[in-house]
Amino acid sequence: MSPGDPTDGAAGWRAELTLRFAADEEGGATRLVDRRHTGPLVVQRPFFPEGDRVPHVYVLHPPGGLVGGDRLRLDVTAGARAHALLTTPAATKVYRSAGPLAVQTSRFEVGKGACLEWLPQETILHDGAHVRLAVEVRLAADARFIGIDTLCFGLSARGETFATGRCRQRFEIWRDDRPIFVERGRFDADDAVHAAGWGLGGARLSGLMVIAAGPVTGDVVARLRVVAGAVPAPARAGVTVLGEGEVLVCRYLGASAERARTFFQDAWTIVRPDTMGRPAVAPRIWAT
Repeated sequence: MSPGDPTDGAAGWRAELTLRFAADEEGGATRLVDRRHTGPLVVQRPFFPEGDRVPHVYVLHPPGGLVGGDRLRLDVTAGARAHALLTTPAATKVYRSAGPLAVQTSRFEVGKGACLEWLPQETILHDGAHVRLAVEVRLAADARFIGIDTLCFGLSARGETFATGRCRQRFEIWRDDRPIFVERGRFDADDAVHAAGWGLGGARLSGLMVIAAGPVTGDVVARLRVVAGAVPAPARAGVTVLGEGEVLVCRYLGASAERARTFFQDAWTIVRPDTMGRPAVAPRIWAT
């Protein structure tokens, strides 16, 4: 944190969770070999719904949300040839702040020949929230990554809007210390981005799924675009191939978190076998 940061001296949770995954010598089974936490950010035992090659891990934040002054940090390392899938059991909520900033930072390091899937549920920004959200991914030359990041502005189920508040969002992916995807969002409540056609166009929810796993086949891109084209109006979805196919981005703009989850889960089901070489076995928590 820089001097004068609004979190300096503010009361709030300080929580950190560090996870390290390693593959066995044959490059088969992946195990959670290191787990350290400070404060209320934890994981329980890994699950293995698709066998011992890919542990599914649920990241838990027992307080259930962030308030002004909270600082949460997640650090995950997937060692050479390891493959892990991480998700969350519920949406992350950012509550109204009296002024202090809440900060959530997630860092992922994916080693040689490794795969990491970061598939959390959405982040709900309540009216008056003041938050900075950052995701940073560092990939080895042949590492693969799939990540989802979804923001809900206000809690539409009870008619709440995002009339006041501030949000800064950053999502970066680097491969061999070279940036291959950089997204930065400024979503202050009074910014034109919320209503403008070049921004959210009035949508209350904005989500993206980023796949950095080498070029995907044309058939996969075509199938993803069929799914995106079937999203019922007024919601919108799209699929973009960046560079020479190095990164694939799926986006969703709408009002329903449930429909956004369905879209991203459908897209993940299509893209995972092609990019990760495994069938799409959904985390069991998604069915609850």
